[in-house]
Amino acid sequence: MRSEISFQEFSPIVREFASYKIAMQGCSRLTVEEYLMDLRTFFRYLLAEGDQALLNDPEAFSKIDVSGVDLDDLRRITKEQIYDFLLYTDSERGNQTAAKARKLSAIKGLYKFLINKRGLLEENPAANIDTPKKKKALPKFLSLEESISLLNAIANDVESKSRVRDYAIVTLFLNCGMRLSELVGISLTDIDPELRSMRVLGKGNKERIIYLNDACRAALAEHLKLRLSPEQNKAYDKALFLSNRMQRISVKTVQAMVYKYLEIAGLGARKLSVHKLRHTAATLMYQSGEVDIRVLKDILGHEQLNTTQIYTHVSDRHMEEAMHHNPLSDASLRPPLAKDTPPSEPSEPTDDT
Repeated sequence: MRSEISFQEFSPIVREFASYKIAMQGCSRLTVEEYLMDLRTFFRYLLAEGDQALLNDPEAFSKIDVSGVDLDDLRRITKEQIYDFLLYTDSERGNQTAAKARKLSAIKGLYKFLINKRGLLEENPAANIDTPKKKKALPKFLSLEESISLLNAIANDVESKSRVRDYAIVTLFLNCGMRLSELVGISLTDIDPELRSMRVLGKGNKERIIYLNDACRAALAEHLKLRLSPEQNKAYDKALFLSNRMQRISVKTVQAMVYKYLEIAGLGARKLSVHKLRHTAATLMYQSGEVDIRVLKDILGHEQLNTTQIYTHVSDRHMEEAMHHNPLSDASLRPPLAKDTPPSEPSEPTDDT
């Protein structure tokens, strides 16, 4: 689960970088917070450099103040220090390739801003560091049966006061394939009055329309009965989904809710994240055989088709069925010839062989 972070933890120049990512590049606040978390880890490593005891003490390491890391400090950072940091995240923090690549991307992004946009530095120590190659792995996703189990876990939790809200949230994830940041950003005014579609704000501040199927419409209709009730409709924030404090629901709250019900459904050992529900929607739509990959691209809000093509993997069941369709699938080993049966003479090869 993500840790909390505040822009105020950083020096003015780093806060300016974060604001630029949001205001000018259209990055979501969630994305920028992830950049800042990676930069915070990098800065803490630099401040603790050489102190092995501090580097190996997670609690003490997490308390290192990075607000003093300014332009002069960034100017002194070397390529070797960045390499050492990436090695540290691998050996001491157990970061996989994707996490190391993201940290390097955050460092490169900061220096590009300082050099190309602000003209405050001339050299980028991360410029020629190759991004760690990510292992090409199939996305994790829930099967149809597991998806139904997750929804049933929520539906059967009659003690929960937010059961109807939570059921609607997970239904949207599993049917529409929206991102977590997109879901928490939905307001009442983004929904078609007849519940046929809704507008979401995706990456790069790009809006798209998501059409709703019967399951989504039914779940939303039940949720809206409560959301538009006198008790909830007086909330200042007109978000579609509210927290128990009548404020727009947070990313952290949604994550905690999904993890809770994955455990109840017996799926906790799968180590699934909220984002895997998006993978599930995309995979189930594609595997139905009725959704074209280009249509799926637009549903998911992908910029490039090759991003969507990761969902063209097929299930084990489909591969097993394909094996049975091989014309040779009925061929079997014939019994050996009797000992007293002479083998037939081989035919002479022809010119056409």
